[in-house]
Amino acid sequence: MQEFIQLIVSGLANGGIYASLALALVLIYNAMGLVNFAQGEMAMFATFIAFTLIDRGLSYWIALPLTLVIAFAGGVVIERVVIRPVERAPVLTLVIVTLGLATLINGTAGFLFGYSPREFPSPFSVRAVNLLGAFVSYRDLGVIATSAVVLVLIYALLQRTTLGLTMRAAAYHPEASRLLGVRVSWMLALGWGLASAVGAVSGIMVAPVLVLDPNLMQTIIIYAFAAAVLGGVESPLGAVVGGLIVGVTVNLAGAYVPFVGGDLQLAVALAIIVAVLVVKPNGLFGRATVRNV
Repeated sequence: MQEFIQLIVSGLANGGIYASLALALVLIYNAMGLVNFAQGEMAMFATFIAFTLIDRGLSYWIALPLTLVIAFAGGVVIERVVIRPVERAPVLTLVIVTLGLATLINGTAGFLFGYSPREFPSPFSVRAVNLLGAFVSYRDLGVIATSAVVLVLIYALLQRTTLGLTMRAAAYHPEASRLLGVRVSWMLALGWGLASAVGAVSGIMVAPVLVLDPNLMQTIIIYAFAAAVLGGVESPLGAVVGGLIVGVTVNLAGAYVPFVGGDLQLAVALAIIVAVLVVKPNGLFGRATVRNV
């Protein structure tokens, strides 16, 4: 029972990381109907920025919000410079652009920061606390708490503010929004900025668990895709729930399914993607679409 509780808590911590990146994917998808394959690399680059700030002597809790501001600005610039000129192009063109952007960001990170693995500092202790008879690290609890705060803030922004309402209106009903005077293109840019900042949280949270290098997020993005697909690629709530489910499921499968172990955990995420697409393509919270033929 103790091991089970530890696995659940650790899975929730991982799930919070996946949920942050999945939410970033959902924000872009809602804004443009586009899966941003560069989201993981954007998060990785932001994590390197946070590492550089901390290495220069800034406190972690000062570097974190400063990195989020920089990541937000970077997301806006990417949308204005890279995405806006092709935003009306076919979806395949946009996909190729995001794949090229991912390659460009990865190469730039390698050029600027090198490919040597670095240890990213964590503000949370690795010491354990007794939780219902199981020993759970403060780091796992801290990751859960940090991810929860960020996700609640994003929910409040999107659901409880005029800016959030305007962004959602521009995403779902762009033509009507334009008639009402909304600058839809800038709302899309803000969506990219917000997604970039949220994705940066996942990179900063996962870096202390792994090692920081330009390939940091290439596995995490698969789990985030699984979370977004499971929850429904149009649902921010689904991204959060999907992330938590994926995190716990992968952890339990690695511990209790003999042929999975630690080597095939990524295969569990891929199996989730395939199963959801076959059984319920809209995900847990996705909306069914009706097309006239």
